[in-house]
Amino acid sequence: MLTFPRGLPTSTRTVDVSVAAPAYNEADTIAAVVTEWREYLERHPSVGEWEIVVCDDGSVDATSAVLAGLSYDCPQLVVVTFEHNRGAGAAIAAAIARTRFDWVVLLDSDGQFPIANLDRVLPRVQAGEAMAFSGARIRKADGLAYRWGSAASGAISNLLHRTRYRDFNSVFKVVHGPLFRALPLEAGGMNCSTEITARVAEIGHQWVEVPIEHRERGSGRRGWRFWRGACDRALFVAYLGYRHWLLRRGVLRTASGPEEAG
Repeated sequence: MLTFPRGLPTSTRTVDVSVAAPAYNEADTIAAVVTEWREYLERHPSVGEWEIVVCDDGSVDATSAVLAGLSYDCPQLVVVTFEHNRGAGAAIAAAIARTRFDWVVLLDSDGQFPIANLDRVLPRVQAGEAMAFSGARIRKADGLAYRWGSAASGAISNLLHRTRYRDFNSVFKVVHGPLFRALPLEAGGMNCSTEITARVAEIGHQWVEVPIEHRERGSGRRGWRFWRGACDRALFVAYLGYRHWLLRRGVLRTASGPEEAG
C-alpha cells in the first residue's frame, strides 16, 4: 500500500509514470502512437514525472530510425535496442527493467490500448487502492479466432490459478514499479501478459480490473503465426498452472516481493 504525507489528501498527489512497450516492425504507426502517449502524459494533471521506454525487438524496417528521430525532441523517450528479434516477452521484460518511476504502465506499440485508459486507473492509484491494475477489454477488437483463443486460455488460467479475472491475458497493466521490476519473467513470446497476471497473483497481490477500450491493431504484424501461437499458449498456460500447483504443495518457494527483500 502506498503511503502519503499526513494531512495531504491522496487525490492531490501526482503520479510518476513510466510507460513500457515492445516494438517490432512498427515503423508505419510508432511515431503517432508515441506522440499520443507523450501528449497525454504532458497534459494530464495527475501525472508528475514521466518517461516512455520502448524496446525495439530487432525490427528490420525503419522502426529504429523513427524512434531515434523521436528521441531527439523528447528526452523522456528511452529506446532499448535488440540487435536481433528475441520475441515480445523478452522485449517487454527489457523495457520494464529500464523503467525508473513509481508506477509502470505496460502498453503495446501498435496502438491497440489507448493511453487514455489511464483516466480510469490514476484516481485509484492516487487513492492507494492496490499495487496492480489490469485492463479488462470491454470489446475485444481482435478477429474471432484470436478472441476465442484468448477466452479459452483465460478461462483455463482462472481455473488453474483459482482466480476469476475477466481478462487474464490483457496487455494493459499498471503496476507499482518496484513490484513490476522484481517479477521473474520467463515468457519468450506473446504470452508475457498472461505470465505477468499469474506471477503477481503468485506473490499474493490481487489485480484490480478496470474496463478499458481496445482498438484494432494499427500496423506491424504479430510475432507468431496463429496455430503455432495457439499451441505455444496452451503449453505455457499448462506450465504456469503446473507451477502454481507446485507452489501450493510447497514443492516450489514463492519468490519474495520487493517489499520483503532485505
